[in-house]
Amino acid sequence: MLATLASATLTGVEGRSVTVEVHVADGLPGFSIVGLPDASCREARDRVRAAIVSSGASWPLRRITVNLAPGGLPKAGAGLDLPIALGVLQASGQLPAELPSIGAFGELGLDGGIRPVPGALPLADAVAGELVLVPVVDAQAATHVAGDRVRPVRTLTDVVRAFVDGEPWPDPEPSSTDDAAVTFAPDLADVRGQPAARVALEVAAAGGHHLLLVGPPGAGKTMLARRLVGLLPRLSAAEALEVSRVHSAAGLPLPAGGLVSTPPFRAPHHSASMAALVGGGSGRARPGEVSTATCGVLFLDELGEFAPSVLDALRQPLEEGVVRVARAGGTSVQPARVLVVAAMNPCPCGMGGELACRCPPAARARYARRVSGPLLDRLDLMVRVDRPDPAALLGPAGDSSAMVAERVAKVRQLSSARGVRCNADLTGDALDEHAPLEPQSATILERALVAGRLSGRGLRRVRCVARTLRDLDDAGPTLRPTDVLAAIGFRARPLVEGSHG
Repeated sequence: MLATLASATLTGVEGRSVTVEVHVADGLPGFSIVGLPDASCREARDRVRAAIVSSGASWPLRRITVNLAPGGLPKAGAGLDLPIALGVLQASGQLPAELPSIGAFGELGLDGGIRPVPGALPLADAVAGELVLVPVVDAQAATHVAGDRVRPVRTLTDVVRAFVDGEPWPDPEPSSTDDAAVTFAPDLADVRGQPAARVALEVAAAGGHHLLLVGPPGAGKTMLARRLVGLLPRLSAAEALEVSRVHSAAGLPLPAGGLVSTPPFRAPHHSASMAALVGGGSGRARPGEVSTATCGVLFLDELGEFAPSVLDALRQPLEEGVVRVARAGGTSVQPARVLVVAAMNPCPCGMGGELACRCPPAARARYARRVSGPLLDRLDLMVRVDRPDPAALLGPAGDSSAMVAERVAKVRQLSSARGVRCNADLTGDALDEHAPLEPQSATILERALVAGRLSGRGLRRVRCVARTLRDLDDAGPTLRPTDVLAAIGFRARPLVEGSHG
């Protein structure tokens, strides 16, 4: 007898539809799985058998063949356990032959319990069928893409009783993740002094411009960077679904409502590998930190300590907003629309530019070369963060995150009216239309290009930063010389000894 169910497997951050065919026939007892399963799929044989027996059903002592179609698509993960078990029960006559078209995914425990799997959101979106059976923990997240087709299940017994005895499906359970822990961000009012860095932080949040903070240890670089995410507006419905898909595929916990509603903040350690930062790895191409931070902030602390090859892998994602992970089994396209904020010391000892610096010139040059010129060319704002004056540390607090976020939201609304997510996305005709130059401003940019202080990419980015500065001021239609000079000053100031200006 043959049973057919729908399921899905995870490729990068996308779900791919899979048809699970289970054939039970006379012959020597055996169990085989075909259709390019990985090791975790092949191990389903033992989990499925133990789960069926523990649930009070009988294991058919016949020849069982499982086909995972399409045969040319690699299948990974334990999410196919549940449809395989249901197929065995239906093909052996323990479930009715006439059932609605069923889609399912979930890992089976030996006791018959159904456990969650990474990627519930993309998997539920890819699974066909009138009913989609999902682990009870993933039910709320799955409803955002599969709607009222979702049926939460705790155990294999729940499924059998629902189909055979007509018992109701279990109620979904909210995630244990606390929303407050997910949405909390420290307040910018905690930062005393650093007026230039605070302005740069506001400009970065308002226009989506990448930011580099350079200064000695203890100056407040990390403190500033961690407050950037609190200045960003909440995610739109489309952004929330996109971020939640990536987090689900990466195995990160989702909030109780099933969707991430605030911009994510990711801060990988400087020892992170290229696969950890941009995605990939052996087997399934997993999303990296640049993808899990999409629509949010990617904080690269101690930038000069990252491997140069790892940093250079960010150049294409920062330019295009996506990561293309190519492997022998196929190519996965993952989102990477991030706001990068990086922090680094000016030299190996950290005291560059101060009397206490003890680094020889050769050591400073080697340190500076760890961050390549092409990567620096993609960073719009570069700010020196020196240790604040004691009077500033003891003085009154500056604007709070809520006050700055209100100004940021107004600029983001202007960007949305221009048809882009933020000013940093303005290109081509849209840039000419919404960021026209006054004659003197054009002259300033021409001189900077002739002097070699700006590249072609730098010219566009300077105009975008100038547009943000004007929006924060009075949102006038043209870019004034003061806006352009400030944007060039943010970009071209030599901060790291021997670095590209």
